[in-house]
Amino acid sequence: MAQMNESEFHRRNTGVIPEQQNIEFKQSCHDEYLKWDCGFANAIGGMISIGIINKGNVTHLADYAKLMEDIPNKIRNAMGIICDVQLEDKQGKKYISIKVNPYSVAVS
Repeated sequence: MAQMNESEFHRRNTGVIPEQQNIEFKQSCHDEYLKWDCGFANAIGGMISIGIINKGNVTHLADYAKLMEDIPNKIRNAMGIICDVQLEDKQGKKYISIKVNPYSVAVS
């Protein structure tokens, strides 16, 4: 049987991929996180999960419905890019994942 690395072991046991260079967890939503979106767009892309703490535990976003409306608009209005924003559910706890694709032109 092949050995699992720490990242694969964590994903299989929690259902969440651990933080990496292009994966960030944030407990709550703040406008300053737009910098992460910009950085991911200018690099290789990435994913931000809001409502998850650094250990990969889902904390639940009580205001997820409002955030699902606000986040895509803020990203588009601030940087002119479109990101894939999804509402996720893990054992009844809601969190939001934002997938940022790499852009071929500089995003600021």
